[in-house]
Amino acid sequence: MKVLVPVKRVIDPNVRPRVKADGSGVDLANIKMAMNPFCEIAVEEAVRLKEKGVVTEIVIVSIGPAQAQETIRIGLAMGGDRGILVQTDAMVEPLAVAKILAKIVEAEKPELVITGKQAIDDDANQTGQMLAALLDWPQGAFASAVAKEGDRLSVTREVDGGLQTVSLNLPAVVTTESDVAEAVWRAANDAAGPLRYPAGADAMALAQTDEVARLLRAA
Repeated sequence: MKVLVPVKRVIDPNVRPRVKADGSGVDLANIKMAMNPFCEIAVEEAVRLKEKGVVTEIVIVSIGPAQAQETIRIGLAMGGDRGILVQTDAMVEPLAVAKILAKIVEAEKPELVITGKQAIDDDANQTGQMLAALLDWPQGAFASAVAKEGDRLSVTREVDGGLQTVSLNLPAVVTTESDVAEAVWRAANDAAGPLRYPAGADAMALAQTDEVARLLRAA
């Protein structure tokens, strides 16, 4: 089973953001960037499913500037197999992100998309749900546990007052909650030193079809 995992480049959560002098937004000049923590959780869950023999390929996707290649490479170092960068310097809103991801899904044909429930910069919590709606796929939001049972996906999700387990037909979209996996790769990386990328990690595809370019212009 192929899994697509979108990841986002955001300000490192351990860094205090600065507001631009004119108050028009956040100043990103000379500030440390990192993978969105909820995206890390999504990648880690995909890797765990691969370790269980459920997943055969993990494709890491990011929409952003050229520097987002490093975010993808972190995903590859965690256990991803391939990376796709949709390069743009524009700020892309959640609906445009979902539309671009839908085009990539059409091309890659994964059976499962795992996203973080939200990004820590805008806290929108919209892209996964919008993507599921555009694809007309079932979705399991705020997942705290994911398991494949036969030809279906069992998703335990956090709801007000407790947990709810739903059974989804595949293909499906899952958005991960903070409890679904512990990003243990960080501790290992701290001990081992520099990230070690898998063979071919630098052979990263650039998704710039006419349709994707049109969606970026409209974003």
